[in-house]
Amino acid sequence: MIKGISYTLLQNEILGVVGESGSGKSVSSLAILGLLPRNILEVSFGNILFKGEDITRLSETRFRDVRGNKISMIFQEPMSSLNPSTKCGAQVTEILAQHTSLSPKEQKEEVLSLFEKVKLPSPEAIFGKYPHQISGGQKQRVMIAMAIACKPDILIADEPTTALDVSVQKEIIALLRSLQAEKQMSIIFISHDLSLVSEIADRILVMYQGEVVEQGTAREIFKEPKHAYTRALIAARPSMDTRSRRLPTVQDHIERGISQQEVISREERIKAHKALYANPPLLEVVDLEKEYFNKAGFLAKGTRFKAVDDVSFKLYEGETLGLVGQSGCGKSTLGNAILQLDKATAGSVLYKGEDITKLSKAKTRALRKELQLIFQDPYSSLNPRIPVGKAITEPMKVHGLGDTDQERKAKVFALLKRVGLSEEHFYRYPHEFSGGQRQRIGIARTIALQPKLIVCDESVSALDISVQAQVLNLLNELKEDLGFTYIFISHDLAVVKYMADQLLVMNQGKIEELGDADDIYQSPKQAYTKKLIDAIPKGI
Repeated sequence: MIKGISYTLLQNEILGVVGESGSGKSVSSLAILGLLPRNILEVSFGNILFKGEDITRLSETRFRDVRGNKISMIFQEPMSSLNPSTKCGAQVTEILAQHTSLSPKEQKEEVLSLFEKVKLPSPEAIFGKYPHQISGGQKQRVMIAMAIACKPDILIADEPTTALDVSVQKEIIALLRSLQAEKQMSIIFISHDLSLVSEIADRILVMYQGEVVEQGTAREIFKEPKHAYTRALIAARPSMDTRSRRLPTVQDHIERGISQQEVISREERIKAHKALYANPPLLEVVDLEKEYFNKAGFLAKGTRFKAVDDVSFKLYEGETLGLVGQSGCGKSTLGNAILQLDKATAGSVLYKGEDITKLSKAKTRALRKELQLIFQDPYSSLNPRIPVGKAITEPMKVHGLGDTDQERKAKVFALLKRVGLSEEHFYRYPHEFSGGQRQRIGIARTIALQPKLIVCDESVSALDISVQAQVLNLLNELKEDLGFTYIFISHDLAVVKYMADQLLVMNQGKIEELGDADDIYQSPKQAYTKKLIDAIPKGI
């Protein structure tokens, strides 16, 4: 899995480690902490020297003194890394209880001080909350507080901003930089996003298929990349300056030697939009609202919260509408209300001129095949106990597509091939696929029903840059060939710019800005939109 990698981490240095899933980034960092799964992976050759001592030879008892105390780690997914049944304050206190001689009172004071350092609002309140009661950005800050509690010499940050929106991501990067400068600690910052790493790292190490293929300063890596894989990673990220017809993938660079990108001109885009918007809208959302009632306690007075507040827009056949905003702004709630998965409180959703909010259950069920959703996490949306072929044919059968099982099977074979998979994948189970392949299966299941409108809800947020490029290219090809219309929801504004015709920016349930995607990115009218665009990692 890892083939003889060697590198050094200097004192008070931030070392960026980049590469795709499977390149060995996380495995090498888990090896440093002695966290490789027993009887599955082990350090078979070489040494890991910490202050001159080979920590691969430490006993488990001695390793406990190092782990969390001298070398600490921020894990990729805070929700699965934090204990859901223990309050946030108690989880950080546990680290101090294990590695320090502080009294319980001093421990609490230190945790509250840490919560202030990582800029958590109302530290006292969050101390007594469970992980599910705070936002994703706040959970990540609790993880950071836990990691720096014992003032470690080395902090390993493994994809610490992957699931966060760009503004929270920028705050976390700034926070890590300030903590590193204050504590004089060294950081290993692991990510698949070169642009993001360039904003924090002093030096960058590029990994590919278990090997270190390139290393140097951020400027050297970005301005003069020597390895084809590094050049591929840089090129696979959607550009903020031009609109490419197709994103180049790693395979394009390494296997086919393709590096040139065909650019869509502004004139070509204007001409396409003129034809697009000459037709009546496919979907019209009018004064839509979604209100939730939050009852704090048995005797407490409840409060009302508008997740979607007076939203109106039109969507045309063949168009991609980009929907962006910070976490909690109402993007996904709006998507669910349009799909009738969560009924709106007020307003109307006109699909082909008919208000679908007033349809009977039977008619809504029949409409499902025309309005479809591509989920954020394809693994949790696929049944692990049935082969993917059955997962795709089942909804076809429910909606009466295909006369026989054989006809449906033949159709799915063709669909799998269309999304870059093969016939043999029909018989495999979800766990036998990579993240990118599972997302392709999710797309195949969605398009099997021949929908008109597809809501893509953060459908590429968890994918590597190169796999993300493949999936985005596929979505655009399917749109061109089959005439799909997309509502593309994402916190990644660079990805949305590449995909979208029109851009809808949401803030606290309301529309902040709506217009041509290129125009908004070039000259945003609202301060909120400008803040989101400024937060996008640009690279060197």
